[in-house]
Amino acid sequence: MPQYWLMKSEPDEVSIDDALAAPGATVAWTGVRNYQARNFMRDGMKVGDGVLFYHSSCPEPGIAGIARVASGIKPDPTQFDAKSPYYDAKSKPEDPRWLLVDVQAVRKTRLLPLPELRARPELAELVILRKGNRLSITPVEPAHWKVIEKMLG
Repeated sequence: MPQYWLMKSEPDEVSIDDALAAPGATVAWTGVRNYQARNFMRDGMKVGDGVLFYHSSCPEPGIAGIARVASGIKPDPTQFDAKSPYYDAKSKPEDPRWLLVDVQAVRKTRLLPLPELRARPELAELVILRKGNRLSITPVEPAHWKVIEKMLG
């Protein structure tokens, strides 16, 4: 059974449009520097899982597209690049601390903003709507995925 995820990206780094324009509409999901989010990728994600592509840290955050997990996990090369804002001097190539998956954009959607998500009682338990949640990757229950798909049309 596929699983579902919400993955946040700052659109000035990688937007749904950038992903759609990339070769194969696929981008490496670099820069995850939270252990729980990394563990979701490492322990939970499988090729083919559904992804809600979420624009964050922008004037109007929200779901901007549908994507899918397109690869298994692999080391995030930005952790080894001293010029990268994601550089981690303690991470070693023989024992990488940070991982990534490739994400393939399936389609751009209308922007589905947080207030619209919050207005739906059936989404009350959606992780991103929980007070204090700041994770860049969160699991999405199949029932929530179905509601969001209907909302997006």
